[in-house]
Amino acid sequence: MASETAEGTTLEVLRRLETGPRGLTESEAATRLAAVGENTLPDRRTPSWPRRCAGALRDPFTAVLLCLGLVSAAVASWGTAVVILALVAVSCVLRASGEHRADRSLAALRELVAGTATVLRRPDPAEAPEPREVPVAELVPGDVLRLGPGDLVPADVRLLRARGLTVHQGALTGESAPVAKRAIDDDAPDEHRLCFQGSTVASGSATAVVVATGTGTRFAAAHRVPDAPRAGGAFDRSVHGISWVLIRFMLLTPPLVLMANATLRDRGLETLPFAVAVAVGLTPEMLPVIVTTCLARGATLLARAHAVIVKRLPALHDLGAVDVLCVDKTGTLTQDRPVVDKALDPDGRDDPEVLRWAAVGAWWTLQLAELPAPDALDEALLEAAGAVGEEYDGVDAVPFDPVRRIATAVVRGELGRHTVVVTGAAESVLERCATPPGEHDRLLALAAREADAGLRVLAVATADRAAGARTSDARGLAFRGLVTFRDALAPTAAEALRALADRGVTVKVLTGDHPATAARVCRDLGLDPGEVRTAAELADGPGEATVVARCTPEDKARVVTALRAAGHTVGFLGDGVNDVAALRAADVGIAPRSAVGVARESADVVLADKDLTAIGHAITAGRHASANIASYLRVTLSSNLGNVVAMLGAGLLLPFLPMLPAQVLAQNLCFDAAQLAFAHDRPGTAALRGPAVLRPRSFLRFAVGFGMLNALADLATFAVLALALNGPDAVDDEAVFHSAWFTENLLTQAAVMLLLRTGRREGPGRAPGPVGLAAAGLAAVGLLLPPSPLGSALGMTALPAAYYLLPAVVLGVYALALTAARTRQRRRQP
Repeated sequence: MASETAEGTTLEVLRRLETGPRGLTESEAATRLAAVGENTLPDRRTPSWPRRCAGALRDPFTAVLLCLGLVSAAVASWGTAVVILALVAVSCVLRASGEHRADRSLAALRELVAGTATVLRRPDPAEAPEPREVPVAELVPGDVLRLGPGDLVPADVRLLRARGLTVHQGALTGESAPVAKRAIDDDAPDEHRLCFQGSTVASGSATAVVVATGTGTRFAAAHRVPDAPRAGGAFDRSVHGISWVLIRFMLLTPPLVLMANATLRDRGLETLPFAVAVAVGLTPEMLPVIVTTCLARGATLLARAHAVIVKRLPALHDLGAVDVLCVDKTGTLTQDRPVVDKALDPDGRDDPEVLRWAAVGAWWTLQLAELPAPDALDEALLEAAGAVGEEYDGVDAVPFDPVRRIATAVVRGELGRHTVVVTGAAESVLERCATPPGEHDRLLALAAREADAGLRVLAVATADRAAGARTSDARGLAFRGLVTFRDALAPTAAEALRALADRGVTVKVLTGDHPATAARVCRDLGLDPGEVRTAAELADGPGEATVVARCTPEDKARVVTALRAAGHTVGFLGDGVNDVAALRAADVGIAPRSAVGVARESADVVLADKDLTAIGHAITAGRHASANIASYLRVTLSSNLGNVVAMLGAGLLLPFLPMLPAQVLAQNLCFDAAQLAFAHDRPGTAALRGPAVLRPRSFLRFAVGFGMLNALADLATFAVLALALNGPDAVDDEAVFHSAWFTENLLTQAAVMLLLRTGRREGPGRAPGPVGLAAAGLAAVGLLLPPSPLGSALGMTALPAAYYLLPAVVLGVYALALTAARTRQRRRQP
């Protein structure tokens, strides 16, 4: 509908819109606003709290815990049910609150994006129109508005008049250079006469009529694209891989316990609460809570310290796992403005005089051509040449014309003479110069050589003319030389690239620019571009190429997908509508606050500025959180597996249950509470150097190896207790056994927390960290709870002093074995 409205001659467009060059009246605008609605994009609905909490149940561990809690309630094991269901509730609330905070932060960022537009409105049809500022939301089709440098195009518009108009529309097309627009009705495609919402005026001025607003714009079309389901990120894949292996064990544990006790000990359904408690004991039931706490804490610190908003909490872990970061060149590695590189005479030698004449032309074009602001090349020339141009008297100037591709300035020379200064594209300037055919080709080759080196080239020519001679299309010029420009580098880009490389992150540049331009920027930043490839050459993915040039939006998404298929965890930084597909295809989509709305909403992480340094901070925060999650998993999986194996073995050998269900749950509750300290641990530097990936097989191998060591320690404790109670046949004091094993289990778990973590080690003169304090607290509970009144309520009793001596020896031997095994395991790690 919008494109149909914009087609045809200017007069036909105005007639279809029932408007004219004088714009609408106030009453007409109000009527149309009521009919078509506000010029806004539809907001994505924020999920309600119940929906957020229900979404948290998709986590496999949370769902299984809920089932175990319901089973416990069904068999009237109310203590077990209450503890399990409380863990489920805490996990859901923490996850929902973290996502809610991220949405609130993003909403605050959206409120910063507001604006007005200058439109021609008149109170009455007979009165002259007056320009006035109105909110962008109140624009309607048929409004006539004015555009100037720096203005955001607030709707889809058709140009009525334009002067030197160029527009940045990279948000829609990915083009880094401004695109020339004109209002002339000719055979050129309508795209040359249209400007689209989301574009920015780079130079020139225009009057235009609004042809589409709100949901009718091209910008809104991106919002209407149905959200493609995001493939599971690195975090989801890792945690789900670990989860489902453990869930299978958990589902097998209760029937195995029931069958073994029924067969060997003639105990039937009365052992069901114990079987459920053992299954819960195998579960890292605090995983949802620990994960959510670690990620929410990291996201909160990122938002406060670096204004980085994490919209999807698991994306913080995925950031820590990123090993390939795909970025655009413009605005990320460069500042989207050129700077002068060098000035060359016709022989290719440095010549400051060429720069001086180019700057004179830029100065007087600015002064006489009534341009509201210099274009990017003019600014670069004037900045590099300093104070030049004022020593002449300007006579006339013709600004750069995208069709003729030259700009002309005329200054007063000697008495009765004028000097004409022409700058522009090498081909256009040389065809106006008096050069022999061979020289003409040589100079074109010189310009081509500089362009192939990734530089933009401006040719400069002058001519001496009699005062009053026609100079608007001067010929027979004397070729002065070339001025070359390179992209101004982002101030922090080089340092940020080095920091990312130190963290094991490979940066790939996906750009729509010329390959040589992108390669030049990489070399200037110290990033080896390697073999630069174009998107058309990517039949099998980017391979080892650092730079992929001439990329369309589809090419960017294809490159990201290929990198993920090759086993990489990919982050993508984008800010335009053309980046949406790649943002959704990446493990982590990253967008700056200044990005278009659909890009921000498609991203997982929103930056205050388009700055690689902020991404480096976010990656570090992600690895910090992931290292703490990994510590928790190593500790809890190995400890739980060892306890369950020992408990099953003891249950088959003892004439009574090795622990009462309430004691199992109390032990798990104490251990779980202590492990909350992992969310506040301080990872060592080694854990932050490389991508943080939770590999299921690695964790399961770790759990089996150290779990069996833990089981041996538990069974050795069982043997010691049997001897302490006057031989294996005399172990009939259930309360003493339960109390001693309860204490030993909590002490070994405290040792495991300290020895298997990835955080910094406690040392002399250093205050104990949160994990050290939690381990000390856990050990204190293990020693003090059995003789307390609460211990009596749980079926435990105080132990004589002699009963602590032999288990203490076992604990010491276990700690030495654990330290030796952990040291050997670290040495074997790559």
